Amino acid sequence: MRYMQFIPVFSCALLFTSAAVADDKHAHKPMDMQEMMAVYEKLATPGEPHKLLTGLAGSWTTKTKEWMDPQKPPVESTGSSDGKVLLDGRFLQQENSGSMHGKPYTGIWTIGYDNLLKRYVSTWIATMGTGIFQMDGTASEDGKTITFTGQHAEVGGGQMAHRAMWKVVDNNTQEFVMYGTHHGSKEMKMLETTYTRKQ
Repeated sequence: MRYMQFIPVFSCALLFTSAAVADDKHAHKPMDMQEMMAVYEKLATPGEPHKLLTGLAGSWTTKTKEWMDPQKPPVESTGSSDGKVLLDGRFLQQENSGSMHGKPYTGIWTIGYDNLLKRYVSTWIATMGTGIFQMDGTASEDGKTITFTGQHAEVGGGQMAHRAMWKVVDNNTQEFVMYGTHHGSKEMKMLETTYTRKQ
């Protein structure tokens, strides 16, 4: 079992190497261990984008409109969301509960900002399925609207593309709107949720 002691060292070396390769300025320049450590430490440090996320921790009530058919009125429902900060401000996790497709659900949305990729990243898991839905995206100039894109496998084959906009209206209000495209068809609005902070 002595090889187990080398796993952390190998993992760190792999992370350092990935960081060095991804940085265009250093892609063709050999880096010594000290330089790689400095790059990794900088990438691992939360910055301004993370402050936006940590400010959204707390308890929220939600109001959702859901479109199954764009020609019909949306189905409306209410729910709740509890957000907490993870790993010293690096991620925000929201545990959401409510109704979807007429059935109760619980889901966990984890959002972060990847300093290496310079993009927001997210994962979604829920009682509605057994997969992990991933999206990533960028923020508007003022940093308060994040546009995510992603896709997931559809029943019967193919992928469904998603585009979502998450807007921080103010410290007490958030808005989340999601659009979807089935098999390359016209994009349709699927979901609209307003978060209001519990007082």
